Amino acid sequence: MNFTLTEEQIAVRDAARDFARSELLPGVIDRDTHATFPKEQIKQMGQLGFLGMMVDPKYNGGGMDSISYVLAMEEISKIDASASVAMSVNNSLVCWGLEHYGSEVQKEKYLKPLAAGEKLGAFCLSEPEAGSDATSQKTIAEEKGDHYLINGTKNWITNGSTASIYLVIAQTDPEKKHKGISAFIVEQDMAGFEVGKKEDKLGIRGSDTHSLMFNDVKVPKENRIGEDGFGFSFAMKTLDGGRIGIAAQALGIASGAYELALAYAKERKTFGKPISQHQAIQFKLADMATEIEAARLLVMKAAWLKDQGRDYGQASAMAKLYASKVAMDVTVEAVQIHGGYGFVKEYHVERLMRDAKITQIYEGTSEIQKIVISRSLLR
Repeated sequence: MNFTLTEEQIAVRDAARDFARSELLPGVIDRDTHATFPKEQIKQMGQLGFLGMMVDPKYNGGGMDSISYVLAMEEISKIDASASVAMSVNNSLVCWGLEHYGSEVQKEKYLKPLAAGEKLGAFCLSEPEAGSDATSQKTIAEEKGDHYLINGTKNWITNGSTASIYLVIAQTDPEKKHKGISAFIVEQDMAGFEVGKKEDKLGIRGSDTHSLMFNDVKVPKENRIGEDGFGFSFAMKTLDGGRIGIAAQALGIASGAYELALAYAKERKTFGKPISQHQAIQFKLADMATEIEAARLLVMKAAWLKDQGRDYGQASAMAKLYASKVAMDVTVEAVQIHGGYGFVKEYHVERLMRDAKITQIYEGTSEIQKIVISRSLLR
């Protein structure tokens, strides 16, 4: 076991940390308050290579490993989880899915601008009646010779209105159930595609979350990813990697809240001494630091297994399950350590606490992670 980061990994982490503090921190409270998407900051992230980190350089990517990716995700998430979820979706779901399962034509046309940060992608699986039960797809893609007509609704879509390229999971043969689901590349300017309302959310309020409507959207047959009926497998394989990104996001939210709580505990005085000298606070900090380190090792192991080409499905589910719980627990304690100040926006921890909750829900709820883990154990 070697826990030492390479020089390249350290450089990536430090670059992400510097960007988060210099470009994301200013205005992050205002963006949260007004639910404003960090458009300019995301554009800068693309220019710096944070939106196609693991993509092969021949497709305009950074060619980095998964460890570098989760290090960057943690640093961005410490400051702005709304920016990091856009980064996670583009890297883990859209770029990864296209690079591993797309045709060469699809990679040239779609992956290259996505990896370069010139365009943003979205992953469209969830529906009003298909959340945890992803097999219950009601969006239909009807084959019409050289094209498909897509009809249906998707919701909870990250990068909903800001994306240009959408990976859409739809039913092509309802009688085959999950084996009759396919995946398609849809462009935002295709006729019949409509962006619905923006969700007014508890946390990650700067994230661009919308419902999407498809009304006879004509999609060329060459925009289908893989064979007909591959869509459900495509979604599940892609989500295995996506969970590593969200686990890293949860880790970042937790470590960001911990760093704020630690600094505050050293400054805030009660009964004539800093509160960090009170055992009650010391024990909180000890628990927080220990839980974060345990989560970090789970996340790093999942990323390492992925880099080694080994099965990482169980590891990614464990990482997401535990890191998201730690994010919730640590942010609640960070608010507690701040006392009354923790309850106001100025000190950031209340926002991190609100942001933490979604990590237990999206890209597979904690309950779904337990199903994934238990099935793996019993296989």
